Amino acid sequence: MNFGLSDEQEMIVKAVRSFVENEIYPHEAEVERTGEVPAEVAERIRQKTIDLGFYACNFPEEVGGAGLNHLEFALVERELGRGSMALNHFFGRPQNILMACEGEQRERYLLPAVRGERMDALAMTEPGAGSDVRGMKCSARREGGDWVLNGTKHFISGADHADFLIVFVATGEDQTPKGPKKRITTFLVDRGTPGFTIRNGYESVSHRGYKNMILEFDDCRLPDAQVLGEVDGGFAVMNEWLYATRITVATMSVGRARRCFDYALHYAAEREQFGQQIGKFQGVSFQIADMITEIDAADLLTLNAAWRLDQGLPANREIASAKLYASEMLARVTDATLQIYGGMGLMNDFPIERFWRDARVERIWDGTSEIQRHIISRDLLRPLGA
Repeated sequence: MNFGLSDEQEMIVKAVRSFVENEIYPHEAEVERTGEVPAEVAERIRQKTIDLGFYACNFPEEVGGAGLNHLEFALVERELGRGSMALNHFFGRPQNILMACEGEQRERYLLPAVRGERMDALAMTEPGAGSDVRGMKCSARREGGDWVLNGTKHFISGADHADFLIVFVATGEDQTPKGPKKRITTFLVDRGTPGFTIRNGYESVSHRGYKNMILEFDDCRLPDAQVLGEVDGGFAVMNEWLYATRITVATMSVGRARRCFDYALHYAAEREQFGQQIGKFQGVSFQIADMITEIDAADLLTLNAAWRLDQGLPANREIASAKLYASEMLARVTDATLQIYGGMGLMNDFPIERFWRDARVERIWDGTSEIQRHIISRDLLRPLGA
């Protein structure tokens, strides 16, 4: 792996960081206060992203995307991680699972999503099935040539703005030596489809304004044309395309940690106690040293995982390691920054308490830390028969 960035990659980093600083930072305080992203602000961010040529930059050029490779897209996500999740949501990155669209699905879903004309959201989690995807109860049955969906999804990010949802539901069950095993199918469901309701979810202390929604299906009828991939092939679609969500968490954690660290570093150099800057006390300076070391380590883990994907190398364990370490690193960095700020770190005069709150969810969504440890250990032990 070449650890240096090319001139083009340096330009990507510079362009996205400038965008975040000029188009995202100015609106963060208002979004934090109200818990809402004004429609005009969202539209301005979306249009400026399109004008900049970065909308759907995670998609190949043949479908209208910018054609960035995994490493380059990781650089984009890292810079976006510096800003508010609620606002950078409109720096559009459609779910790459849409590349599984075929036939007229490409015209109805894939291409409009890439052009920024329609927004998507991914729906997998249920009240009784988070990490246990096979335990989902939301189901679809065949009836009169259609599929009839029933059940509930929750914690669905982006559904408040989505024009359509990518929904995973159970469509059957197989008996195995380890017990019943659900068959999963992926459906494309348009907002406004009869029997499909999107309503407000729960109030979260992390990422205010970036809402989670509840989806309800009550005899929602869908034709075969709404199946994404193969019937009962939802896990195949998931395994092929959803690795990117874990890299996103890792890269954004690195970006947010670097922004938080900048606050800690400058505060340590400026704040005085006992006649000198607090950064001269080992209790603070050693924390600064530990923070930057962990941030750099997480950054390299993440970029290495993305690089392996570009090389066609196995990367499941490396992606899990990056997600695990980067999200837990962010928790330590935000907590240490708050400690350096002391009581002022808990006041909303500074964004430190926001970084601290926002960091907590990163160890939960897109696979908890425990799930990542399971993936890593399984990858290491299975070849040895354990």
